[in-house]
Amino acid sequence: MVLAVEAFDQDLRGDWRGVLETGAIKIRIALHLGETSTMDSPDQGVNGVPARVTRDERTITVEIMGVGSFEGVLAEDGKTLSGEFVQVGARLPISFERGAFSPAKRPQTPIRPYPYLEVEARYDNPQHPHVSLAGMLTRPFGQGPFPAVILISGSGAHDRDETIFDHKPFLVLSDHLTRLGLAVLRVDDRGIGGSVGASEEDTSADFASDVDAGLAWLRSRSDIDSTRIGLIGHSEGASIASMVASHDPRVAFLVLWAPPAVRGRDVVVEQVRRMNVAAGAAPEAVTAIVALEGAILDAIMAAPDTESALEEGAKVAELAGIEVDQLRAMACPWYRHLLAHDPAEALGSVRVPVLALLGGRDTQVTAEQNLDPLRAALAFNARAQVAVLPNLNHLFQTADTGGLEEYGRIEETIAPSALEKMGDWISTQINAP
Repeated sequence: MVLAVEAFDQDLRGDWRGVLETGAIKIRIALHLGETSTMDSPDQGVNGVPARVTRDERTITVEIMGVGSFEGVLAEDGKTLSGEFVQVGARLPISFERGAFSPAKRPQTPIRPYPYLEVEARYDNPQHPHVSLAGMLTRPFGQGPFPAVILISGSGAHDRDETIFDHKPFLVLSDHLTRLGLAVLRVDDRGIGGSVGASEEDTSADFASDVDAGLAWLRSRSDIDSTRIGLIGHSEGASIASMVASHDPRVAFLVLWAPPAVRGRDVVVEQVRRMNVAAGAAPEAVTAIVALEGAILDAIMAAPDTESALEEGAKVAELAGIEVDQLRAMACPWYRHLLAHDPAEALGSVRVPVLALLGGRDTQVTAEQNLDPLRAALAFNARAQVAVLPNLNHLFQTADTGGLEEYGRIEETIAPSALEKMGDWISTQINAP
């Protein structure tokens, strides 16, 4: 008989830690089991996700709200839980042991007290009445009005610090910029932290409207100079920043951090190619894998809705023996919009000052693929500057290879040279006559 664990068993109660391996990436998963159970994914900045535990003898199931589930067996000695993590049809082996993870060393993460003010931010999105956004505004002491910037995160649901692998890039960047005299707004994405209103129908265009709402909130404040508000976007966030600036001429400047300049479909195919080359696949195998990936993405992009995209993608995937369930996340509106979106269109219409920076060792948005298209898209903007920062990866960490597996191993959150480049350029813009 399967029973919910209510009067919680002592042999399960407590903290459990495990590492989920997906290709070259290792993601730490923490389970906190008790009368109230939760899951954390510290490498993804996800904490406190509600979970429900059931057991049948030594077989344990942990259902994690909105994420997936863990199905495993408790060892006879009670020290390990071994089984599989199930998410979107994929089943990945994982073993948990008792204990909590030790904090990673992140020397750049600022520690309170800060030499500036923190103001809790809360505002609604009038274009989407069900969306309410929460974040943090940091600003210098004094009355102002201060120049300001909004930070826009990359793909996936992020908290206001864009936490990943215990790094907090947006906290580090906001601290740097606020010490230079700017007000900085960083916000939890929809459905994360204090922000609510996430939907399966959301796309980058919807997220752009969240930035519009943030601009309106800043412009309503007497301590903010409404004529000097810029945007900093990371990866997909850079595309969103360009989208906003293309329809809002009041945006004062853009900093595009690892900005794609070609269609999302082409970015993904290049990522797949590089991953397989790095894994040592033979050239002919890489060619075949890339062709298959492109065919699946093309089928998904051409479909008018999620179910049609799943069906069309499945026709191609089944020929290669790929599980159809793995395609469901790729068929969602957000991903299909990302695949079809051409950032060059918005970039070409932006006339405000732009600083576009690519990492020389970025393997997600590569300089080789995006530098020339970026320059071409911004060619008619006399106030645009494009640069490649050598030796930096997608997060602007100093890297050896730029592979995703390095992100958590590197102690540096953002290279000082990148912080200085962004800070110095912004200071020039806000102080220009």
